[in-house]
Amino acid sequence: MFRILPLCLLLFTNPVIATTQLQVADRPNIIFLMADDQATYSMGCYDTPGAKTPNLDKLATDGMVFDAHYDTTAICMASRANVMTGMFEYKTGCNFEHGALLRDHWVKTYPVLLREANYRTAFAGKFGFEVTDTPDKKGVLPEDEFDVWGGGPGQTSYDTKKNKSMAKYAHDYPHSTLSYGAFGRDFVTESADGDKPFCLSISFKAPHHPVHPDPKFNDVYRDMTFSKPGNYGREFGEHFSLQSRQGRQYERFHSWNYSTKYNEVMALYFQQIYAIDVAVGMIRNAVDAAGVAENTVVIYTSDNGFMNGSHGYGSKVLPYEESTRVPLIVFDPRHPNSGKQLRCGALTGNVDFAPTILELAGLPVPGNIDGKSLMTLYDDPNSATHESLPLINVWGPKEVHSFGVVTKDWKYVYWPYAEGDFKATEELFTLTNDRLELSNAAMDAQHSQTLAGMQTTYDAAVAHWSDTAVEYHNYKPYGTIFDRNVAWSTKAGLMRGKRKK
Repeated sequence: MFRILPLCLLLFTNPVIATTQLQVADRPNIIFLMADDQATYSMGCYDTPGAKTPNLDKLATDGMVFDAHYDTTAICMASRANVMTGMFEYKTGCNFEHGALLRDHWVKTYPVLLREANYRTAFAGKFGFEVTDTPDKKGVLPEDEFDVWGGGPGQTSYDTKKNKSMAKYAHDYPHSTLSYGAFGRDFVTESADGDKPFCLSISFKAPHHPVHPDPKFNDVYRDMTFSKPGNYGREFGEHFSLQSRQGRQYERFHSWNYSTKYNEVMALYFQQIYAIDVAVGMIRNAVDAAGVAENTVVIYTSDNGFMNGSHGYGSKVLPYEESTRVPLIVFDPRHPNSGKQLRCGALTGNVDFAPTILELAGLPVPGNIDGKSLMTLYDDPNSATHESLPLINVWGPKEVHSFGVVTKDWKYVYWPYAEGDFKATEELFTLTNDRLELSNAAMDAQHSQTLAGMQTTYDAAVAHWSDTAVEYHNYKPYGTIFDRNVAWSTKAGLMRGKRKK
């Protein structure tokens, strides 16, 4: 087995000696690239007919593709905090309608720890959350805590000149997607001339709404007909909970034109991803030109998926496959498994990136982290690191709040809201035989044993929430709200907060 285990404990005993010896050990450069709202069925390496993603497909050929990778919260702010910290949302306390990430957590994120260990660090794109000293204080972007900063607040803009930290790229790259490719190219080139390893993190805005593709690529998918997935349309969502239909994800099937202009909508979606592919090519070409390709690890993923009309929904957030399962490619050029076109079907999550990057850099993984290093699976794609992972949504209308658990083969989702016409609802899906989630097996007597087993797994996840959730930002009450054995009369008063559509 190939493992990277250089002198990590020395960092806590003698940082100067440790840094020197780790430099001698030639620590790898690390490039972490993340799309925004990219579903798995948008790339050639995920068997998508007509997808034009040559650079991403080449990365997949060079490295390893992961087929069961989940974002434990399928919305950008919380997911990005998951990525940086390696912790589940209820332990970060970070999401829309809840609050910023506390500095106590920020100082244990992979960008901070790598910089402290003498990595040259950079970030560009949509950062997605802010950092605060106390729960009641407004957060700020940690732009001074990177060696090079190209990030921005909020959703950022597709118009490069409107992104203050990226304005110097606006003339040559007026659309932000390629500007991030240029940022990455320049950072790699500059860093390769130095005496430090580097860690580059880029978070593309694409293909997030509002739709604004780079006109340079208008011809790439012109007049193309897109095949609809087997679960497309409202008739394939009738078995889902009534709760899931209350948020904006449901109405966007119509308002975002999946129901009436599917080809046009998907052409624009794929066009935005094509621009990411070009930007990835720019960065990888820079790695080759700088002479550091043999020692540069590349990771590619998305912060969450996108429904794109499946089951008659648009957008994300919901615990279903198109929203929560996303692409993941890892390429470590030093590893003997690279170049073998291997795929891994083991369960992985967005909390796994922080421990992976820390291990690659030869650093110890803090005990607070929920994720597991992906390098265990890179060593052996047939192994496993998680028995289950949570699927969380505590954003949006209270009716839509849900909690679930996913294993390699099954998914269980619990919807607690039970007022008026609503009743608490359970959903069970067999992912081995029904990846499109066309049937709720919770109502099938032949799956009663599996349901009981998944309920036990779920109950353990709820207990973990209760035991470890932060005391602030209104996360503790959900340990009760998501408890299957607590009556709604007890839960109702806990689901406070402004209703948002």
